[in-house]
Amino acid sequence: MGEVETPPFEDIVNGALEFAIPVAHKMGARAVEVRRGFAATTVPVEGNGNHFGVMYAGVLFTVAEILGGAIAVATFDNSAFYPLVKDLHVFFRKPAKTDVRAAATLSEADIARISEQAAEHGKADFTLRAVVTDANGVVVAETEGLYQLRAHGK
Repeated sequence: MGEVETPPFEDIVNGALEFAIPVAHKMGARAVEVRRGFAATTVPVEGNGNHFGVMYAGVLFTVAEILGGAIAVATFDNSAFYPLVKDLHVFFRKPAKTDVRAAATLSEADIARISEQAAEHGKADFTLRAVVTDANGVVVAETEGLYQLRAHGK
């Protein structure tokens, strides 16, 4: 009997977006690269504009905020823990007129600390900083989010 193969983390995250956060799925937010300690997401400008022809601020927030969940899927034990966002600050740098990409990294030292603390206390807070760039590589937003890894049932 063969081993069950785990689908790529991007597929897991995108499936979760469709059912767990349908508004993010409807705006076209997608995980494009997800691995231990790293995630990148994208969202199209088409359909996500505002009244003056640039990407709506809430879309920029969303494409960056979902990185915390994406990184958690690839980094921590999902059978024991789930991620949640406690706070997120968005720093808008330039208007986004194209599709955007958000990316964030969690260091191995942070991963070890979060894992140990969550195992011991049932939860662990962590900070995740993301950079959102347009199709030309221009930084359009940066975020700093306070997330928590929490044990199921807590």
